[in-house]
Formats: sequence, structure tokens, C-alpha cells
Amino acid sequence: MKFSISRDAFLDSLQQVQHVVSTRTTLPILSNVLIEASDGNLHLTTTDLDVGVSGSVEAVVSKPGTTTLPVKRLVSIIRELPARDVEVSVDSKDVASITCGPSFFKIIGLGEGEFPPLPDFKDAKDYKISQPLLRESLRKTSYAISSDETRYVLNGIFTQFKEGKLTFVATDGRRLAMVESDLEFPASHETDFIIPTKAVQELQRLLGDEGDALVRLSDSQISIEVGNSLVVSKLIEGNYPNYRQVIPSETKERLPINREALLETVRRVSLLSSEKSNSVKLVLSEGNVDVTANSPDIGEAKESMPVNYSGAEMAIAFNPEFLMAPLRNLADEEVHLDLIDEMSPGVVRAQGSFLYVLMPMRVTN
Repeated sequence: MKFSISRDAFLDSLQQVQHVVSTRTTLPILSNVLIEASDGNLHLTTTDLDVGVSGSVEAVVSKPGTTTLPVKRLVSIIRELPARDVEVSVDSKDVASITCGPSFFKIIGLGEGEFPPLPDFKDAKDYKISQPLLRESLRKTSYAISSDETRYVLNGIFTQFKEGKLTFVATDGRRLAMVESDLEFPASHETDFIIPTKAVQELQRLLGDEGDALVRLSDSQISIEVGNSLVVSKLIEGNYPNYRQVIPSETKERLPINREALLETVRRVSLLSSEKSNSVKLVLSEGNVDVTANSPDIGEAKESMPVNYSGAEMAIAFNPEFLMAPLRNLADEEVHLDLIDEMSPGVVRAQGSFLYVLMPMRVTN
């Protein structure tokens, strides 16, 4: 096999596929990238057996062929080369010679025979989703995915196609983010499933500002095609908890507030919340909200914000990181914080059908 390719294009395409490769794999072949060279194209594939990513890039192929090379080492070599064309030739024993200007490297690969193929999606259900919509929906929810591996059904995003709506939900038991969008699909394609965190992260790297993503769904796997790239993943098995019952059905007070200003204020005040208490308190009164943090062993902070509020006086405390997470990932100028009382969950709402349910923390005066 022999090809030449610009260093920048090669590096970009390798970096798109390298993230799924685990450094702690027991199977050496899983540390490698499958490289298939033919018809002026390189096709690159990596997998950890749960998630696979593939992409293609133009190259001058003088001798077609297939091999697998250690992807992390290959990326570190290509990254250090000067910005010009790279020539790669691979012999019958899967030893690759890489030449770029005065630089020469030889790395030992493995035959492609052991490389696990990506699954086939012949009789799958197909959906078309615009890339910006998919990207924004994942961005607005993925930070709330649980990392607690004992509750594995929460280690991903619950996705539902139902009644002309596409719904994404993520929760870790202390907060819940949800976004719904209108989407056209046949009634026979109504379903729900859980996409694991790793596949969500890979998708977020690939999604762009235009064009559609093609989603294919089988019983236990999903594939998402984005331009020249493809992400394939096993789905999480199990029943997602009934998230609708967590969303408060009533609202007593509504606080409209500037998203950016609240984010900045909470960030500053939280500098004086201790690891032990780890909370900031919002004290609401007419026309004003005080954001405070108090740690007996550190000190205290307080900042006032003028707001358009005329409801009941109230004090409620939240984990500052959990309060800031949706504010960072939304683009709206104004958000609404819906409250019932000091002990009930607060709900952050933004334009469209985004909502974020946040459990309060106990306030000690």
C-alpha cells in the first residue's frame, strides 16, 4: 500500500477518529486505526467494540491496500511533521514507512484480518435530523448525564421519537435537562432508546452548522452519518426512569433573569462556597435577588442583581456548578427560574421547549 497526503488533512482525519481508542485495551488491535486506501481516498476506522468511528479523506493513492497502525503514536508523529505532503508506504508485513521532507519514521502495524468490522444496518429505521438541531440538543442536555456507573441506564441520553417530536433527556438524579423539538418521521418509527456518553461525545465533535445527519437504528445499535464521518454505537439496555414525574406540575413564582449576568454572578459568589456546603443561596425580594455564599471557615460573598420580580420573598439554595451548567450551554439572553418554595425543585426554562429541573439544597441560616 502506498499513498501521499497533505500533513494537515491527514492529521485532521486521524484526530476525528482517535478519541474512541482506549489506552487500557487488552486487545492490541483495538489500539490501531484501520486504514483502507483506494480510488483517491483513505478510509479510517477505529473502535473499542462499543463505539466505532470512521471517516474518509482525499489522498493520492499509488498502490491501494489495507493495514492497521497504532493510532495514538501515528497522530503524535504526524502532528510533529512540517506542513507539507506526507508519503506513507506499507509493506506485506504491515510495517509502515512515513516520509515527510527530511523526516523518516518506521512503525509496526498489525494485519487488518483481526480488526472487528462495524455492524451492518441493513433493515434499520432511518431518520433525518438537521445537524445544528442535533448539536444544540446534545449541548443543552449532555452535561446532566450521570457518571455513576452503578446506575448505568443514566450513563447516556434518553432519546425518544414520539408523536412528531424528538425528545432528549439526561439526568443524574439531582438535576434533569430536557429538550423537545418538532421532527417529521413516520408513525411506524416511534421508539425510544439510550445513547451512551462516549457516542454522544464523539457526535458532538463531528456535528457542524449545516446539512443533515442520517440516523439508522437497529434493535441494539445506532449509526449516525455526518458528512464523510460515521459514528456507530451499542445502545444502553434497560428502562429509563419516568422523568416526567420529576418535572413540577405547578409554579408559584417566576423569576425572569438575564442569563449571562446570573452566570457571572453565581461564578463570582461561588468562589466562597466551601466543598462541604457547596451551595449558593438566592434571596428573592421585590425587584431584587441577592446571591450569597457563606462558609464559616472561609468567609462570605454577596452580590445583588436588579430583577423584574414582584412575587413572594423567598430564599433557596442550589449547587453552584449545577446552576451554572445550563446557563453556560444556552444562548438565550433571558431565562426564567420557576419556583414553588424553598424545598421544591427549581425549573430553569428557556425559549423553545428546553427545561432544567434542579433539586434545592438545605439552607442553614
